[in-house]
Amino acid sequence: MAVKNSASAHITHSERKDAAASSLIPNLLKNPETAMALALLFIDSILVSLIIAYVPYTKIDWDAYMSQVSGFLGGERDYKNLKGDTGPLVYPAGFLYVYSAIQFITGGQVFAAQILFGILYIINLGIVLLIYVKTNVLPWWALTLLCLSKRVHSIFVLRLFNDCFAMTLLHAAMASIIYQRWHLGLIIFSAAVSIKMNVLLFAPPLFILMLKAMNISGVISALAGAALVQIVLGLPFLVSYPIEYVSRAFNLGRVFIHFWSVNFKFIPEPIFVSKEFAVSLLIAHLVLLAVFAHYKWCKHDGGLFNFLYSRIRSCLSRSTISWPKTLKKEYIATTMFAGNFIGIVCARSLHYQFYSWYFYSLPYLLWKTPFPTLLRVVVFLGVELCWNVYPSNFYSSVLLLCLHIVILRGLWSSTSENPYSSDESRKEK
Repeated sequence: MAVKNSASAHITHSERKDAAASSLIPNLLKNPETAMALALLFIDSILVSLIIAYVPYTKIDWDAYMSQVSGFLGGERDYKNLKGDTGPLVYPAGFLYVYSAIQFITGGQVFAAQILFGILYIINLGIVLLIYVKTNVLPWWALTLLCLSKRVHSIFVLRLFNDCFAMTLLHAAMASIIYQRWHLGLIIFSAAVSIKMNVLLFAPPLFILMLKAMNISGVISALAGAALVQIVLGLPFLVSYPIEYVSRAFNLGRVFIHFWSVNFKFIPEPIFVSKEFAVSLLIAHLVLLAVFAHYKWCKHDGGLFNFLYSRIRSCLSRSTISWPKTLKKEYIATTMFAGNFIGIVCARSLHYQFYSWYFYSLPYLLWKTPFPTLLRVVVFLGVELCWNVYPSNFYSSVLLLCLHIVILRGLWSSTSENPYSSDESRKEK
C-alpha cells in the first residue's frame, strides 16, 4: 500500500510539473510584456557581449577610480588626499567600497571590468523591465526602446562609470518600494546615494510617497535606517577626518566645466558658471517640485498643504486609523520618475554619463503623457540624438532643453491618478 501511495504521489507530482511546463507558453502568450522582457534580456545580452568584444574601450575615469581606490586601500583616510588623474575624489564612501571590490575581482584589468559591467547592465535592465511589467504602462512592443540607446550601452560597458552602480541600486530600491518593502527600499536607496549623490534627486518624491504610505513611526524608522547606512559606510572617514569627508563627498556647490555640458551649452560660459544661474535653477527646481506635488501627486489628498496638515494632525492626535496605506505600483513609479526628471530639467550641467540618470524612465514618462504614440517615439529618438552629438553644441543643447520641456508639459497635462489601491479607497469611503 505504501509503495502504491508513493508511486501515486510521484505520478501526481510529475503530472503537475508537466502541466506547469505545458501552461508556460500559453501564459507567456497571454502576457506579451513578460515574453518581450525575457526576449529583450536575451538579445541585449548578446549585444553587450559583441560590444565588449569588438568596440574599443574609451579611457575616461577608470584610471582615476583605480588611483583613488589604491589610496584608500593603502590606508589613506583623508579625503583631500584621495586623488586621480582627473582630480580629487568627490563621491561618498560607498564608491570606494564598490570599486575596491571591482579592483579585487578584476585585478584592475579593463577587459575583466567590462565583463563585470556587462553583467551589471543586464541586471539593471532586468530590474527596470520588472518595474515596467508590474506597472503595465507601456504596450509590449515599446519595451524595446529600453534597449536602443547607443549612449547608455557605452556608459556601462565602454566607460565603466560609477553612475551604473548608483542607478542599478536606485532601480532596485524602486522595485522594493513597488512591492511595499519600504525599509528595504530605503536601505538600498541610501546605498545608491553612497555611490553617487545624483540619486538624491529622487528624495523629494520618495519622501512624499513615504508620508502617504507609512505611519510616522514607520517614516522615522525607515529614515533612520537610511541614515545608519551612511554612517556605517562613512565611519572610517568620519572618525578620522570628518570635515574633509563631508565637505568633499557631499559637496552640493560644485561647478562643472562648460565644455562638457550637454543641456546648457547654449548658455554663455560666464553666465553658466555664475552663482546667479545656479540659484535660478535651484529656485525653478523647488517651484516645479512644489507645483507638481500640490496639483499632481497630492491632488486626491486635497493638495500638498492639506495633505501635510492631515499628517501633522494625525501625528499630534496619535491616530493610526488611516495609516499605513497601500500605494498603487503605477503611482509610485510615476511619482519617482517624474520627480527625478524635474531635477534633470533644472540641472545646471548634464555630462554624457548623466544620461543614465533618467534614460530608463523616458519611455515610461512619455507614455504617461497624452501625446500620440508617434510623437512619443519621435521625442524619445530626439533625446537620444542629442545625447549622441559629440561634442555638444548650441543647437543640440537647445533641442534637448526643448524636448525636456515638451515632456514636462506632457506630464503636467496628464491625468492625476488615485494613489491608493482599491482596498484603501473603499476603507476611506
